[in-house]
Amino acid sequence: MNTEDKPCKYMPGQMLARGVARHLRSYDFVSVLELVPASGLRVDVMALGPKGEIWIVECKSSRADFMNDKKWQGYLAYCDRYFWAVDTDFQTDLLPDGTGVIIADGYGAEIIRMGPEAKLASARRKVMIQKFARHAATRAQAAQDPGFVSAF
Repeated sequence: MNTEDKPCKYMPGQMLARGVARHLRSYDFVSVLELVPASGLRVDVMALGPKGEIWIVECKSSRADFMNDKKWQGYLAYCDRYFWAVDTDFQTDLLPDGTGVIIADGYGAEIIRMGPEAKLASARRKVMIQKFARHAATRAQAAQDPGFVSAF
């Protein structure tokens, strides 16, 4: 049996995140999943652009998932643009104005509304790029060394 025939082990939100990360590569962005920008916050996708731009994407797999999200506004202070990623069945008129919207699945995505730009202060950008780099390096090391223990 080849790996394509095996059942998917990812949750719906994780599949959306995978499709989003794939799509953002076409904009020359690299992404990490489940990054903690500050205590009590964990973003689904943080993407870093070629000029140091930082985008945050929250993946919502259902109306209930979206309605239960009480922290999303806290993420705005940690990015230049903020987006929601949802599937084709999601009622996008529920999503707040002034945020970006991405339609995604596990294989790709499309930005249907660009999130407005709110540039980060340079000191905050520096901290976020360092967190991004450490998070990415920790994940890469763990993938290469299954016995690696993360400090996160």
